[in-house]
Amino acid sequence: MTIERATADFDGLGLEPAAFAGWQVRALRMTDAAQVAAAMAASQLHDTGEVAVEEADIVGDWQRPSFDVGAGTVGVFTPDGELAAYAEYPGADRYDATVRPAYRTRGVGTALARWVCARARAAGATTVGMPVPHGSDGERLLRSLGFAERWTSWTLRLPPDVRLQQPNLPDGVHLRDAVSGPDRAAAYDVIEDAFLEWSVREKASYADFAAQTYERPGFADWHMRIVCRGMPDGDDVVGAVFAIVDTNTGALYVDRLAIRSDARGQGLARALLADVFALGLARGATGCELSTDSRTGALGLYTGLGMQVTGTWVNLAAALG
Repeated sequence: MTIERATADFDGLGLEPAAFAGWQVRALRMTDAAQVAAAMAASQLHDTGEVAVEEADIVGDWQRPSFDVGAGTVGVFTPDGELAAYAEYPGADRYDATVRPAYRTRGVGTALARWVCARARAAGATTVGMPVPHGSDGERLLRSLGFAERWTSWTLRLPPDVRLQQPNLPDGVHLRDAVSGPDRAAAYDVIEDAFLEWSVREKASYADFAAQTYERPGFADWHMRIVCRGMPDGDDVVGAVFAIVDTNTGALYVDRLAIRSDARGQGLARALLADVFALGLARGATGCELSTDSRTGALGLYTGLGMQVTGTWVNLAAALG
């Protein structure tokens, strides 16, 4: 029996049923999103001292048209119905998984990693990995299983006493919300094309992008801001930033920021950051945060603006022979 939509398939994960009497292993459903967010929050709090995930993050990812929740997830539930661990493989070379701290050292994390590797291998992937906090149980486990580091990422926060000043924009350049259909489509192209300069994957569909941004629970128009150059036949969108307000901390979090290659070096990234930070703080945000990784070369940009590193993560991956 395969793990998909199974209700008691311990063989599919390689777990010993006798050691998990009364437990349940099954594919997840959209109604499990809150439990997944809670399990991830418990893990993050234990590993980093902070929580940086909420239910809307899970819903945004799972509602993408390209993702089949039932076929791409597995959950391990305790006898009282608590989600002890989960994994999801959306395709390509990445996955997500967590084991609540109270249920670690029982072999569940190892079983989930092997389940993901098997799924990825069957899908034709040659490597698969995920980010884990540096120094965490997850890092130690994956390294022990032969996973190797692909890149490093950092979370950064703007100190409370620091404010980014809006730089003077070149003539004809202005900022606004991405409200219209054309503006939203242009923001999608700018962000996806910029991220694909260093990320090895296929370009996400507009529908998938929209599921994680414009259709994400709690989205407001000011969460997607664009920078435009005036053109004779209309505005040319050359940059975009997508930010959310974290319901756990109340902080503004910049999820995506990109400037089109032909418009870089003009201070437009700083302008977008200063703009969205100011909008968030004016609406009651408790602080301003973002993350970046070693593939982008942008760490120096953010620390140069006064932002401080608050956490380090490593992306560990398995080569699938």
